[in-house]
Amino acid sequence: MPADAISVISRATTEDIAPAERVHFWEEYNRKALVGLSCRSYSDKGLLATQTNLRVGGVRLAHITGNAHVVERTPHLARSVPNDSVFASLLVKGDAVFYHQDGCLAAGTGDLVVYDTRNPYLFGFSSSMKQFLVDIPGELFAETCVPGGVPVPMLFGRASAREGALVSALGSLLGGLVGPRQGGDDPGELQHAVIGLIRLLTLQRYGGPMSSLTQRIIAEEHIERHLHDPKLDAAVVAAVLGISVRQLSRVFEAAGTSPARYILERRLRRVYAELSRPGTRDTTIADVAYRWGFSSQAHFARVFRARFGHTPSEVRSAASSAETVPCSPASADAVSS
Repeated sequence: MPADAISVISRATTEDIAPAERVHFWEEYNRKALVGLSCRSYSDKGLLATQTNLRVGGVRLAHITGNAHVVERTPHLARSVPNDSVFASLLVKGDAVFYHQDGCLAAGTGDLVVYDTRNPYLFGFSSSMKQFLVDIPGELFAETCVPGGVPVPMLFGRASAREGALVSALGSLLGGLVGPRQGGDDPGELQHAVIGLIRLLTLQRYGGPMSSLTQRIIAEEHIERHLHDPKLDAAVVAAVLGISVRQLSRVFEAAGTSPARYILERRLRRVYAELSRPGTRDTTIADVAYRWGFSSQAHFARVFRARFGHTPSEVRSAASSAETVPCSPASADAVSS
């Protein structure tokens, strides 16, 4: 397998291991696959954990689940089993505490912790957990993110709407990588996207300038999470970013659209996807449209047909009869907002 391919490096689970041997098994597996750690479990069932490690271009990604447990990179392990990486650990489920030599971070579901594995730390999970862990070689992190590395561990996710949007975008990207994928993904582009989001977060923390790309990523993520709100518009998104509506328009103009057209397009695609699923007859078309932010049924019907070349009823009928309704080549630009 080429070094730049997307591939599963290894998988492991403690479920088939005798309870008394699980901690030792987990420590040995992590020492070889990820980083040297000591582990403790306080569950009556012992340690129940699984891990899948993938290579995405020049970085590695671990998908880890488990019950309540603690992993620690002690000063002794940091010296005897050296590892020069920066870990970006996104907690997808559960709560955790991260102890380091300069303090303690409390992380919850949706939070990201970025830290240097050359330094000792303790990561404790108080209940069942799931995390995505991006392993970035220290040299690559210094080249692409922060030249000086990570002086102290950093917690991202709750400080602002901008930060939350970037962390959410990273979670969506990582979730897509560990789930079933179609062939043809470019490992270099995926690596660039992962590191790019982590770079944007770290630069913001160090006071770096926010580029138009950063603004668009944050805007798109906010829009995606608030499509159901009929009051969502350019002014609301601009306020989240702390910029003017005119500046927001320039940000989207670079991508060949406008904030209003982008919001409308995302709503229409969500409605189309829902109406295209068999078995949605129990929900009215009006309810589906309202759920995705359309307050006017007349406006919805008009823009839907202009976008897809079919009425909502035709799309639903085709789905119910297991037929495929092709989208018309109508451009989103042809749909007035």
